[in-house]
Amino acid sequence: MNPCRKILFYTMLAVSAAGDARAQIYGGVGAGGSVVLSNFRSDASSAVIVAAPGPAAAPRPARARSEDKPTRQMRRIVDEIAQQLHVDARLLHAVIRVESNYNAGAVSSKGASGLMQLMPATAQRFGVKNLFDPRDNVEGGARYLKWLLGQFGNDLELALAAYNAGEQNVVRAGYRIPDFPETRSYVPKVLGIYEAGDTD
Repeated sequence: MNPCRKILFYTMLAVSAAGDARAQIYGGVGAGGSVVLSNFRSDASSAVIVAAPGPAAAPRPARARSEDKPTRQMRRIVDEIAQQLHVDARLLHAVIRVESNYNAGAVSSKGASGLMQLMPATAQRFGVKNLFDPRDNVEGGARYLKWLLGQFGNDLELALAAYNAGEQNVVRAGYRIPDFPETRSYVPKVLGIYEAGDTD
């Protein structure tokens, strides 16, 4: 094997053995054509074969995700459906804000999906064919909200509690907000956004 090939061969071995080592590896051809590899520079090993890596770059901090806002198209969809079904647009926006923060692809750990976080069974009840289509999802959610308002005598708190926890749980609770921490937090959160008219 000629000296150049020897250096290449032994260099590959050295790189494999070095792994995560930080030292530089020097190489050269010694007397009689022998290949010399060393972790320090000498007459026989003067060429840098493997350079020590520089200090690792500090990880770049993740950028905080800004709060999503409804696009003009999303706002138009919600407003059109609200007008069509005679449901308060501010209420739909408030529910969407809390449920998915305007993320049409949102899926919860329980399987609720889309802008208004409809469960598959609820979506089927109200004619939703594509949970991730904004118009289809909002229309189904609006129909469900309207139905709940009718079921609970236009009591907005109970309708929202039923939207979150299911209508049967509201009935079992004696037509009160069920004592579930999530529902107890959900109802005032939606009402706060609704009453403030904060749809941006």
